[in-house]
Amino acid sequence: MNYVTYGGVTVGLCLLVHQLVTWWPGRKQLMKDPVKHASELLPFLLSWAYGCLTTLGVGGLIGLISSTVLGLSDWLGDAALVWGVGGNAEQLAARASFVTLTWPGRALVLIMTVAIVAAAKKSKHGDEIKRGTWCGITLGTSAGVAGFAAVPLALSANWLGDHVYTAVR
Repeated sequence: MNYVTYGGVTVGLCLLVHQLVTWWPGRKQLMKDPVKHASELLPFLLSWAYGCLTTLGVGGLIGLISSTVLGLSDWLGDAALVWGVGGNAEQLAARASFVTLTWPGRALVLIMTVAIVAAAKKSKHGDEIKRGTWCGITLGTSAGVAGFAAVPLALSANWLGDHVYTAVR
């Protein structure tokens, strides 16, 4: 299981703020066509959900990459907090308990990995997809609101995986 520090959460929140600031169309434009502008966040949000799922007990190469990204984000954020504002390094900001993925849920994450990699390479939203995945990895196990979102995501992935694989049998 991966554990996030305050530095990692800080990196994740910075990624989220960057996405929201670059997306913001302005109040007038948002009120004019809210569905169009809200749908522009969809690639980021879907890849964020995928990033959260990769931190919830996924092993193998996907888990190794996710754990490495989280570890580097923790280190980068901790360094920024210590040297930038004088904070303490390596304070855990993780939840006390996690809902881990079942085997069918993990298989679903593998299928999602193929989709995310293909979308990041071919889509015009490739940067948003990468940023969303990174943000999800850093915030998926946090003790805040984003970490609580990982619980229904994990339960949904487990449910969907169970139903996909029992339908195939």
